[in-house]
Amino acid sequence: MATVVVPFRSTDPKRRLAALSEPDRIQLAHAMLDDVVAAARPLGEVIVVAADATGLPAGVRHVPDPHHGQGAAVRAGLDAAVARRLPAPYLVVNADLPCVTTRDLLALIGALAEHGLALAPATDGTTNAVALADAALFEPVYGPGSAERFAALAPSMRLEAPNLIDDVDMPGDLARLQGRLGEHTRRVLASLRLESAA
Repeated sequence: MATVVVPFRSTDPKRRLAALSEPDRIQLAHAMLDDVVAAARPLGEVIVVAADATGLPAGVRHVPDPHHGQGAAVRAGLDAAVARRLPAPYLVVNADLPCVTTRDLLALIGALAEHGLALAPATDGTTNAVALADAALFEPVYGPGSAERFAALAPSMRLEAPNLIDDVDMPGDLARLQGRLGEHTRRVLASLRLESAA
């Protein structure tokens, strides 16, 4: 068993997808979150840190977002997990990984260094997911080059898994990843295309 924390920006999400209207961006962001949660749920409890619980997948634990950035959101989720005595390891998984599968998350756990962490870097050197042997290992080091900073926190291993590397930042990412997208994201994309064609 493990505990998964997903920080989710539920208000004005995915700003770099500006080609989409705000309602469409919100719908797509929720669909990607649904795919991440679907992958995480077989591992154990899933905590979603968001401004409010509106539209969150059924069965997740909601923790209010403290609104001080991604690091503070993750810290709030991990603190809630420890307070509720939810089991380690703790996985922190970004909400914009619509290709991720349960197998990918199990591989991240399998790469976990003893008393350390495992991380899945994005192609730009940021961090898409991290597994922690202990919640106390976490530090809010997100931002450009964060993968190197996470790796320096404790004994660490990197996992180069395509479904964890490939996040969605730009509209072209959705087209590039089309064959691997989770079912919720695929369904919303199909409905957006149908609506735009109508």
